[in-house]
Amino acid sequence: MTNAPGKREDARIFMVETRFQKLAKRPGGISREKAIERADARIEEVKPTFDDWLDSELKGFAKLVKDAESGKADPDWIAKANFHARELRDSATTLGFELLSFIAGSLCDILDTVEAGTECNLESIMCHADALMLARQKSYRRLRPDQVPELTRGLRRVVDRVTTAQVGNGETRS
Repeated sequence: MTNAPGKREDARIFMVETRFQKLAKRPGGISREKAIERADARIEEVKPTFDDWLDSELKGFAKLVKDAESGKADPDWIAKANFHARELRDSATTLGFELLSFIAGSLCDILDTVEAGTECNLESIMCHADALMLARQKSYRRLRPDQVPELTRGLRRVVDRVTTAQVGNGETRS
């Protein structure tokens, strides 16, 4: 049998149990079902405050974009915007707001690419900010991405264009 360069025949792979795995397996605690039940109850408690929190997050994000548009942005504004986008995506996912989660996730893809060194396309970020404002409205909030195919296809096209950027000597980066 021929081995790949640098591999030895006597190498073996073994699993290491992490500290977290050990703690999770220890006796005591509550059952998985009870933990899920508690988490669901906590989510239901948080839902009424979601509107205020969402407004606050969107205002913070909108201010970052406005400052960038006017040339007054802090050097780390993309990292801050990405933080807001991730908070929106994760919270919307947890609370079952699929369209909002989709849009925020799409925005995260763009911001991740910018943080990795691609030129910032402010129009694509503003497009997503507008889509987030739309998705926050009560009539859109409970929609799934497949229920607004024009919007989701358009956002996907924006992400595809922005995340596939020309780098230096013409190499394509995705």
